[in-house]
Amino acid sequence: MWHDEFSDAQRCALDWLNERQAAFSKDHKTIWDFQEPSWREYRSSRWYVERLRSEGFTVEEGTAGMPTAFRAEWRNGDGPVLAGYAEYDAVPGQSQEAVPYRQPRKGTSRLAAGHTDPHSALGIGALAGFLATKRAMEAHSIPGTLVFFGEPAEKMCGSKPVHAAHGYYDGLDAAISFHPHSFPALTNGCFWETTSAPYWSRIYTFECPDPETWQADISSGEITHIHAIARAPGAIDAVCLMYTNSKMMKESILPHTGSWTINEFIPIAGQATADNFAPGIGQIQYSMRAPSLDMCHSAFEILDRNADSIAAMTHCTVRKEWITKTRPGLPNHVMAETTFANFSRLGAPQWGEDAVRFAQDIHKSLGLPETAKPLLPNMTKLTSPQEAEAAFREQLPPWQKHYAADDYVDYTWHAPTVRLYVARPTLYHPEAPGYRYPAWARHAMAGYTACIDPMWSRASQVITTTLLDLLTKPAVLEAAQAEFRERTGGGVGGSRWIAPLLPGDFKAPVDYHWPEYVQTPRGSEWSMGNVRD
Repeated sequence: MWHDEFSDAQRCALDWLNERQAAFSKDHKTIWDFQEPSWREYRSSRWYVERLRSEGFTVEEGTAGMPTAFRAEWRNGDGPVLAGYAEYDAVPGQSQEAVPYRQPRKGTSRLAAGHTDPHSALGIGALAGFLATKRAMEAHSIPGTLVFFGEPAEKMCGSKPVHAAHGYYDGLDAAISFHPHSFPALTNGCFWETTSAPYWSRIYTFECPDPETWQADISSGEITHIHAIARAPGAIDAVCLMYTNSKMMKESILPHTGSWTINEFIPIAGQATADNFAPGIGQIQYSMRAPSLDMCHSAFEILDRNADSIAAMTHCTVRKEWITKTRPGLPNHVMAETTFANFSRLGAPQWGEDAVRFAQDIHKSLGLPETAKPLLPNMTKLTSPQEAEAAFREQLPPWQKHYAADDYVDYTWHAPTVRLYVARPTLYHPEAPGYRYPAWARHAMAGYTACIDPMWSRASQVITTTLLDLLTKPAVLEAAQAEFRERTGGGVGGSRWIAPLLPGDFKAPVDYHWPEYVQTPRGSEWSMGNVRD
């Protein structure tokens, strides 16, 4: 059944996964149903912690001060220390049932969270791969240590730079990062030389603590009704001015090259009432993806100056606090080649008739003509790292080596790391190849068993066979580490090594007004408001 080049230990792990396919499928649905947003993944994190403990792992909860993060370790004597992770945060505004039409998850607002990438499948695929490796290590007396992290808030590039800053990645020998495919040119394969870009995010908090001192020097001294005075502008005006002025300055922040982006989020705006009080607090968050650290630094220098000027204009103070700062990704060809070799032996995932019917039903609900082939053809094809790299190079300027963003990059500066992509179910219509599908259609497929299981199950197989290569083939691991030392100028601390960008005592930004589910006398509600449909 399995490729002749797989070892007995690899066959053991693959057989174990096949036997437990249905059980892991139920596990995926459990995490998918939780659909918890960044920094609020309490049930998802608890599920992983309990599961890993039941499998014999020692688990540290709340790592680096993050309530929904963890570090799990299982040791089988002296040997390589290999790491991987689960992500489990969902995205606000993307609530969707696993049905072929638009329908928010039962009991939630359509503004509530839903899995998009989906991290539910990312996490279960990685977990299954690590548990299968543990089984093979036990059965074949293979020494080594498996470390499995719980990484919350990936959608904010949240936990990994915090874990790195607090030293949790120190001492790793290699790491595997898996993600459902997100690039048309790389459906089933690995990054080669072009990797993910830095992502920086900062919150600016404007407060108006002393509104009574606004124009106090020209006050008449008389007692005046609050509605009859010129009140201080306050924090809402500050947030509005920060938003509009920074938006207007985008043309002047950086040259129009490198696919950089800046996005905004307003978590708090006001607490004003019908009274004529100055709004006391407002916050705006800026998040940036850019190909280089210098570009990030330049952009936030401008945003900082804007904030200082606007605070003075609106009679406010301003606090500037980092949410995250990631490094650019560091490639590793040996890890990519080893991983893709196993992927090639296993083959690309395949989808059956049930998945095709579900995709056809989505097309029908969208009013598209019926087609026998409603799924992207590339989903069932492998893409070599070199082929994917050539496609990236066609799209990017020669100087740009980093594109898009993901906080897995912080692993890459502490151990040789591979970035593995496996095809996720993706709609396609041959009569309308450029059709832009609504986001709910993709989210629905991520929760439908026949659509999503082929992706995460193939990922688990690639992960376990690669881990076992690293555990049993010293020459492979040494070659990967030699490349890591070469690229960093000597390894961790080397001449070209980039240290974590957050300080070692960084406090994770868990206490801001992030979207979440809350319990009230009215039941469970979505904190960021509701709409009447």
